[in-house]
Amino acid sequence: MANTRIALVTGANKGIGFEIARQLAEAGVTVLIGARNPERGKKAAADLSSAGLSVESIKLDLKDEATIADAAELIAVTYGRLDILVNNAGIVDVADGPPTTAATEATRRIMETNFIGTLAVTQAMIPLLRQSQAARVVNLATTLGSLAINGDPSSPYYSSRLIGYNASKAALNMLTVQLAAELKDTPIIVNSVCPGYVKTDLTGNNGFMTPEEGARLPVTYALLGEDAVSGRFVEPDGETPW
Repeated sequence: MANTRIALVTGANKGIGFEIARQLAEAGVTVLIGARNPERGKKAAADLSSAGLSVESIKLDLKDEATIADAAELIAVTYGRLDILVNNAGIVDVADGPPTTAATEATRRIMETNFIGTLAVTQAMIPLLRQSQAARVVNLATTLGSLAINGDPSSPYYSSRLIGYNASKAALNMLTVQLAAELKDTPIIVNSVCPGYVKTDLTGNNGFMTPEEGARLPVTYALLGEDAVSGRFVEPDGETPW
C-alpha cells in the first residue's frame, strides 16, 4: 500500500464521479467512493471491485460534517494519507433560476452543498494530503462558474442564468485560486477542471459527452506528474477564463 496512491472521489456512486473512480482504479489507484447513501456507495464499489479494481466505499455527506470527520479519521487509520482528492459531489435544484426569480432556499441548498460542503471536505482532508509526497486536488468545475463567460453576450452560456448553481461554482473556483496560493510551497496541486457538457442525472441526461468521456480530463489532472501546474481553470478545449 505504501507505493499505491490513495484517492477519495466524492459523489462517486454514479455519473461522472463513478467513471472518475473507475478510471483512477484502472490506473492502479486505490479509490474510496464517497457517497451520502451507504447502500448506493457499496453497490458502486462492488461493481468496480468485481472487475478486479481496488475500490471501497465510504459514507460521506457534504451537508453532514460528522460524516466528513468520520471519513477523514477512517482514511487516517487505514491508509495514513491521501494522495488524490476529487471534489465531484454537487447538486442542482429545479427552483434555481435567474436572480429575480430563483428561490432563495434553493440557492442556499446549492451553496451549502457545492461550495461549503466541498470546503468542509477539503479542510478535513488537508492533513492527510500533507502526508502525501505529491498530492492532487481536483475541483469539478463548470464553464457556468466563469464570471467572464457569464458576462459575455457572445458566449453560448450567456443565457444560462442559474444564480445558485453558477454562483456555487464561481465560489468553488475561488477555493481553487486561494487554496493553490496558500499551498504553493507544498507538494499539493489544486486545479478546477470542467469535464464538459456530460449526459448525467445532474444535466437531465442532456449533453454532448458520456460520463466516461467527461471523466477523462479530471482523471488526467488527478494523475498529474512532477511538472504539474497549480491554480488553473481548464476544460477539454483548454484554459477557461475565471
